Amino acid sequence: MKYAVAAFLAMMSLVFVEHAPAAEPKAILVFGDSLSGGFTLKSSEAYPALLAKKLRAAGLNFSVTSANASGGTTDGGLERLPPHLKHRIDILILELGINDAFRGLPIDQIQNNLQQIIDKVKARNPNARVVIAGMQLPGYTADDYVSAFGRMFADLAATNRAVLVPYLLEGVAGNPSLNSSDGIHPNAAGQEILAENVWRVLEPVAREVAKL
Repeated sequence: MKYAVAAFLAMMSLVFVEHAPAAEPKAILVFGDSLSGGFTLKSSEAYPALLAKKLRAAGLNFSVTSANASGGTTDGGLERLPPHLKHRIDILILELGINDAFRGLPIDQIQNNLQQIIDKVKARNPNARVVIAGMQLPGYTADDYVSAFGRMFADLAATNRAVLVPYLLEGVAGNPSLNSSDGIHPNAAGQEILAENVWRVLEPVAREVAKL
């Protein structure tokens, strides 16, 4: 009799495992401008979609939301952030600031806006990890503004215990074969390199978050 009961319980446990709901994926929000949006490209060719493929290939259960605006600024980011705060964010990839710099916005104002974005995400998601995509101005002279802009991203990372992609466009900027005809926006091949630049930093963070 006891063997029959044990067999029945074993069968029921198997049934439970087979019908157990899949774990809810962790959530990544890529919040940026046309560099992250894949300007003129299919969304599947932009680096956020390529990161989603890398996560799946690594066996990491994450959803990736690409929330990017062409010409996006940090002020604009603050305005369009609230709807995204209604959803869970486990990892924020923040890529904004270059368009502000092109407009000559003061560095401290750019940094303050980026800090507000991080603060608002953290207020709703206290355990969210932050990945900051660093940028550099394509200047020929390292004047004070150019230097301060480049340092700003490292300062933000240090202040927020975030991880830093030192330069999102590393290996792509200035290479005609990896950019569109405007010389600014990466083409599909360039986006693959951007994905690698981010993935080197994102993978260990994603593995840590996946265990939580």
